[in-house]
Amino acid sequence: MKIPNYLEIFLFVCHIIVVADSNLVSKKVEVSAILVFGDSIMDPGNNNYIKTLVKCDFAPYGRDFTGGIPTGRFSNGKIPSDFIAEELGVKELLPAYLDPNLTIEELLTGVSFASGASGYDPLTSKIASVLSLDDQLEMFKDYIKKIKAAVGEEKATAILSKSVIIVCTGSDDIANTYFITPFRRFHYDIPSYTDLMLRSASNFLHQLYALGGRRIGVLSLPAIGCVPSKRTLNGGIARSCSEAANGAAALFNSKLSSLITSLGNQYSDSKIAYFDVYNPLLALIQNPAQYGFEEAKKGCCGTGNIEVSVLCNPSSIPLSCPDADKYIFWDSYHPSTKAYKILTRQLVKDALSKLS
Repeated sequence: MKIPNYLEIFLFVCHIIVVADSNLVSKKVEVSAILVFGDSIMDPGNNNYIKTLVKCDFAPYGRDFTGGIPTGRFSNGKIPSDFIAEELGVKELLPAYLDPNLTIEELLTGVSFASGASGYDPLTSKIASVLSLDDQLEMFKDYIKKIKAAVGEEKATAILSKSVIIVCTGSDDIANTYFITPFRRFHYDIPSYTDLMLRSASNFLHQLYALGGRRIGVLSLPAIGCVPSKRTLNGGIARSCSEAANGAAALFNSKLSSLITSLGNQYSDSKIAYFDVYNPLLALIQNPAQYGFEEAKKGCCGTGNIEVSVLCNPSSIPLSCPDADKYIFWDSYHPSTKAYKILTRQLVKDALSKLS
């Protein structure tokens, strides 16, 4: 009987690990560009260049960004679109498409078309005077023209087909348009309103495919009822999570997941995937210490109960927390950069398996 050579076994296992790592690297290389659509979670500063009150190009936003510069990102530092681009090996930061200083080189490796306070419901964007999904599609068409002019139609088509497209929106539809403003509640209950959102999502994704998108990742809604502002407005004295808002988000997510499965079957030459962020964010909120956080119910900015966008401004600084890394939320609506990084790590891992 031959005695096992443990050195050979060890080297074999190491070989498997190296091969697995090299496969991940090769998958990263295949990503030509990152293209992002959506709302404030993914907006790196497009709202800086439009007439809207929904802005964050002022302190204390960006205080932990390189140089402490407020770039228009709705957080204290980097946002998910940056981490996705970095983790997939494309570039460190994903710029705003409306940035007038963009170079052709930046365009070729991807941009974000996202606009803070946008949503699937066209009324959501209209109320906030921000870029709707239709506006973002028009920008995408303009982007395609620019890269075709720069590198030719054949190469531009190849770039698009190998790009990873991320769609992240819908939170403001439920958090603001439905629960805060009265317009939609007069005509829709939650099931019919989520159907309205779904029709818009379906139309948008069909158009992305028609324009050349072949690897599309769609993010679910988060646990909206547990963000600090919803706790303050709808959580009672105890500032509990709003079960109504969470229930609406969960209902839409179930419908969105089914839609993505259907589209994936319809477009056999593409990869269209659904990514759950509801449960990962909820896990952080319910077990903050496990992830290195100390505060899960308040944002870092100001009192942490209600401040967001124009309410989170230089006058909030004296009340703001000294270390945002201890907070899951930066302001009353948006996660901190540390929380985003934790959440994005799993998202990218899923993207490599579902979109490659």
